[in-house]
Amino acid sequence: MTYSCFDVQIENNIAHIILNRPEKRNSMVPAFWNELPEIVRDIDENSKARVVVLSSTGPHFSSGLDVASFVEPEITDPAAKKAAAIQAGANFYGAVKNMQGTFTALQDCRLPVLAAVQGGCIGGGVDLITACDMRYATEDAFITIFETNIGMTADVGTFPRITKLIADGLARELAYTGRRMLADEGKAAGLFNNVFKNHEAMMAAVMEMAAEIASKAPLAIMGCKRMMNYSQNHSIEDSLDYIAIWNASMLQRDEIFEAMKANQEKRHGEFVDLPPIRKNIG
Repeated sequence: MTYSCFDVQIENNIAHIILNRPEKRNSMVPAFWNELPEIVRDIDENSKARVVVLSSTGPHFSSGLDVASFVEPEITDPAAKKAAAIQAGANFYGAVKNMQGTFTALQDCRLPVLAAVQGGCIGGGVDLITACDMRYATEDAFITIFETNIGMTADVGTFPRITKLIADGLARELAYTGRRMLADEGKAAGLFNNVFKNHEAMMAAVMEMAAEIASKAPLAIMGCKRMMNYSQNHSIEDSLDYIAIWNASMLQRDEIFEAMKANQEKRHGEFVDLPPIRKNIG
């Protein structure tokens, strides 16, 4: 399938989603918000891969929301103008919830999502990468919670997530000032897993990491992601109980034996893929 904001490549159990509008700094136009969750859910629900890599093209990862593309045409009819004014808050709320859902699709996906960031990761780009499982960067990469600089509060996912990735005080500093955090500072703070000299080196390392993840038992990887996401919002006691219940129902001895045998024989294991997600019963 062809998309206007992304290219999708699937090979060796790795799904590679690539932002493909470098001439527009990969700004997030309306189509972006609909296409990304559609792509992610198709890969996940139809078990097309075991891991997702999200990367970009051009000098910048993303310049964030394309504000100009969301400007409403001027309304001249008095009655329609009054109705639009009354509905403005509800319409804005609905639009923001829809955009939040776009990035939550990455968090809810059963598969690990690895983000590869080059150049600027601005505004909505920060919302995007903080919803991923792991983040890697080039030396020239930076993030900025840019919404502050244009008089608004970031609302698509940065704040609920970034404070779980870096120290609260540092997150507040970035939010209150809108300043840039360079790649090395981001790595030191725990936002980026690693930093690479250039885009080519980064992508080689990220794809190697993705291949390593794809070689593991998919059900075990799914369980890891589920447990880590759950533990972020629950107590240690609740999380311990949840993992016990999870393994009591989901643990597969055949996959464990295959993993042990593969390790002994120094080969990749032959594991069962995750089942497709059934939307309809019957």
